[in-house]
Amino acid sequence: MKAQVERAARFAALGDPQRLRLVETLAGRGEASISDLSSGAGVTRQAVTRHLKVLEGAGLVQGMMRGREHVWALDADGLATAEAEFERLKAAWRQRLARLKLLVEGE
Repeated sequence: MKAQVERAARFAALGDPQRLRLVETLAGRGEASISDLSSGAGVTRQAVTRHLKVLEGAGLVQGMMRGREHVWALDADGLATAEAEFERLKAAWRQRLARLKLLVEGE
């Protein structure tokens, strides 16, 4: 049950457009401060911080201090777990499509 809750949290975290944008930005930059992430985003630093906390709770990003600045980066382990979950779902979907194809072509 705990694993299902964790999976749901990961999918929910990625389901928000602002959070997905943050993940994409971090994927491109590697690390970024809240100031960098909120610049030009059309949302406040506080909103970016809230979104990052949700992503952190889902195990997708991690925050660290660099001097006096709080810097954020993707969490490689959390992303690998999410990727494995997507791959599992993709494999199940492909199996269903293959069975459907056999059923349709067999008639």
